Amino acid sequence: VLLVSGEPHPGTRTWRNLLKSDSSVDLVHFTILRPPGKQDGVPVDELSLIAFPTRELFLEKIDDFDLIIFDRYKRRGILPSSYLDNIARYVEDGGAVLASAGPDFATVNSLYRSPLARVLPVEPTSRIISKPFVPRLSEDGLRHPVSAELPSPDSWGRWFQQVQVIPKSGTVLMTGVEEQPLLILDRVEQGRISLIASDHTWLWDRKFEGGGPQLELLRRLAHWMMGEPELEEEALTAEQFDGTVRILRRTMGEAPHEVLITSPSGAISRHSFAPRSKHGAYEAIFESEEQGLFHMEIPGLKGVFAMGPSSPKEFENPLSTPEILKPLTAATGGGMFWIADGLPR
Repeated sequence: VLLVSGEPHPGTRTWRNLLKSDSSVDLVHFTILRPPGKQDGVPVDELSLIAFPTRELFLEKIDDFDLIIFDRYKRRGILPSSYLDNIARYVEDGGAVLASAGPDFATVNSLYRSPLARVLPVEPTSRIISKPFVPRLSEDGLRHPVSAELPSPDSWGRWFQQVQVIPKSGTVLMTGVEEQPLLILDRVEQGRISLIASDHTWLWDRKFEGGGPQLELLRRLAHWMMGEPELEEEALTAEQFDGTVRILRRTMGEAPHEVLITSPSGAISRHSFAPRSKHGAYEAIFESEEQGLFHMEIPGLKGVFAMGPSSPKEFENPLSTPEILKPLTAATGGGMFWIADGLPR
């Protein structure tokens, strides 16, 4: 994961702590401390800062990253338009970009005023709303796996600033002031992109007014961006409990009707779905006396599951031992030999 912070601010530490706490994430973090236009009279050879390796990161090694996060980044001459165009190409080819938008997203220096606009799911209106508000889940947010399992918003703390944006595509999971879009997710060709229209997520991390599910929300968001199968919007899975299998269907669309199951013997059966919760999850119960690999199918999705004992008899004690056959060989005058010692005549 590449994290680019446009400037130091309270939320920078939040993003860094979140990503460093995940053992599955290898983080590369750059914070822009001295933009090219800053004139402070300090000679370059006396600075302890390192130059931002823009060419190496955004041209030569960009495809090595699973996710790029722009945290309050604004255009200030550090990344040329050709580099931003390459980032848009990176998304279209299967990469992922997450933007945490601060006030600069509403100005002429916004990332939207660059070649990256063609993959961004929203358009800023240049209005910055500075009012206290409690983020809320939208109807889609109550069903999407990134946000559906979050605790009740009744206990969430307030944020105080939001950039007004107009969605062009994608799914709005959270809303803020005046029900304006706050968290938007989208798929662009083979890649994914998302935008948080506020930089106040750090208030939840500081437990302001009780805080909120900042860690869980951003963790699930980052893993959805990187294609975590458990967070896919459209999924068909199975869970086995003794002799019963629960077929689970998650969808953002219309309720599914039935699932087609083919047994190892070739028998075909249909089973209807019933709502598991009000958040886009459905289940069907399947029972069978057969054991083996079963195929399940609905329009657009296929899967397999196995039925049988979790600990079959032949795997209770897989170690080779002569003790089991000793009574038989003793009664018949036979013998037992290890192949490692040579085959008998």
